[in-house]
Parts: sequence; C-alpha cells; structure tokens
Amino acid sequence: MRVLSGIQPTGRPHWGNYFGAIRQYIALQDADQAFYFIANLHALTTVRDRDQLRQLSLDTAMDLLALGLNPDQATLFVQSDIPQVSELCWLLMTGTPLGLLERCHAYKDKKAKGLSADTGLFTYPVLQAADILLYDSDTVPVGEDQLQHIEVCRDIAGSFNHVYGDVFVIPKAKVLDQAARVPGTDGEKMSKSYGNTLELFAETKPQRKQIMRIVTDSRAMEDPKEPVGDVLFDLYALFATDTERAEMADLYNRGGFGYGEVKKALAEVAERYFAEPRARRAELAAQPKKVREILGDGAARARKKASEVLARVQEACGVK
Repeated sequence: MRVLSGIQPTGRPHWGNYFGAIRQYIALQDADQAFYFIANLHALTTVRDRDQLRQLSLDTAMDLLALGLNPDQATLFVQSDIPQVSELCWLLMTGTPLGLLERCHAYKDKKAKGLSADTGLFTYPVLQAADILLYDSDTVPVGEDQLQHIEVCRDIAGSFNHVYGDVFVIPKAKVLDQAARVPGTDGEKMSKSYGNTLELFAETKPQRKQIMRIVTDSRAMEDPKEPVGDVLFDLYALFATDTERAEMADLYNRGGFGYGEVKKALAEVAERYFAEPRARRAELAAQPKKVREILGDGAARARKKASEVLARVQEACGVK
C-alpha cells in the first residue's frame, strides 16, 4: 500500500483537523510507503502573501513532525519542490473534460454564491489528481466531503489509461473515521470558516479562556444531563482515558455539577494529551534549518519517484 496525503498551509491546525484527519493518516505511515506533502501550490488560491505562505509551509511541516510524522518512515516534502507535478498537471488537463470540472463542489459552490472563481480553483482537481498519480499512490485517506476529488482523479486516470494504455495506478479512497464529530466552541462543527476552533499548539492561558467561553445550555446545576451530544463532554471524551470518560459520564448522569468544572477538566486533559507534541514543536521551532533539511531530503526522494512516473507518462503520450 502506498499512501499519499497533502495539507494546505492556510492556517494553524486545530483539534478538529487532528482528530478528524491528521492523527489517522499519520498512523498509516507504518503500513508501507507514505508520501505527505505541504500543498503550497494549492494554497495559492487563497494565500497571496509570499512571506506568509513560506512561514505557514514551514509551520505546517513542524506541526506534522511534532504530532508524530516520522521522516525515516514517511516522505515529507513541499509540493512546489517537485516540478514534475506541474508538468503532469498539464498533461492531464489536455484530456480532462470541461464538464467534469464544472461539476466539482468547490467551483459550483462559489459560482452559486455569485462569487468570482479563478482558474486555479477551477483546475484545482486536476492538480490534485497529478499529486496523487505522480507517486503511483493506491491509497488516499480523505474525509467523506473529499470523496468527489478522488472520484475525479480516478476518472482522469481512467480516461488517460483508455487512450494511452496502462500508465497510471488507479487510486482508492480510504475514508477517515469521522464518526466522532469534533464540535467547536459554539457547538457547530469545528472549522476555521466558523471561527470556532481550538488550536493544537495555542498558548495555554489564552486557550483556557477560550474553553471557559464554550457555549453551554441553561440547565440547572442539580439537573442530570445526557453526556453524549453535549459539546463539553464530546470534547472531553477525545482526550480522556476510558476511566476518566466513564467517571465524567457518571457525573453528567447524576447532575449536581457546574459546567465550569467540566471546562476546567477539559483544559487539563487537553494540555496533558498535547504536552509531548507541544515540547517537540518548541524544539523544532528552535531548529528551522533542521526542518528544512528534512523537507529537502523528502523532496529528493519524492522527485526520484516523480521522475520515474512522469517519464512513463511522457513516453506514453509521445512528448518524450
């Protein structure tokens, strides 16, 4: 199994990013071969500040390494360090039907809202297909909301293979387990778009203040409360041990407590859970040169595989 996944460097990761995706696909690095990249070319559709994009790309690499990505097991690199992806993107675009891209959600949603969409957003799925196909990836971990992109990739690869022969490995999606919905501070799904996130590596005191402001209901302290579905309990359950989770559920069922008590417990278990990654993150931040070397080594490995696949594609369609 060869796994591939990319992360856009458009902001700092939050609890929802970690439990919904990052934790799960980092676990896949032990399966066989894994390629993880910082998708800075994709990020150009939203981040237009040069220095900001460079810093966010470095920060994202540090975050992944701190959270457990092992560069000795997985290949970590920056997307733009692999020039082959841009050439493959063009080769794929020459055979990608216009209607296929017009049906993609991101483009359709923006047009439906009356917003202007640039060519980068429109052709985004083709670049994403190039990212996947360039490394003979057969497994792509995604959330359910990203399944369409994998289907588009499969369609593009299948059409190319139909015309030019058996050139590409056809990838399959590995749907991430997102059953445990991660609520934000307002009770809605945690998302940067909603401004309700809790960052993984935020400073302790400001984050505690955020937690204390989490929206709760107005039930009296003495009333028993159903734990599952309660925003505080659902967040607490992400970090707590089985014993702690059971004890908190008993407290909810008995009643006679205040939400401030639960918020304090949530802050404590979250700080404990991320203590080691936070320490590793601080060490990496003090050694940016080392992080860049890791990214450079990863890019060299990625370019080797990318060159092999691109040469195969060029030969198949007659441009080499």
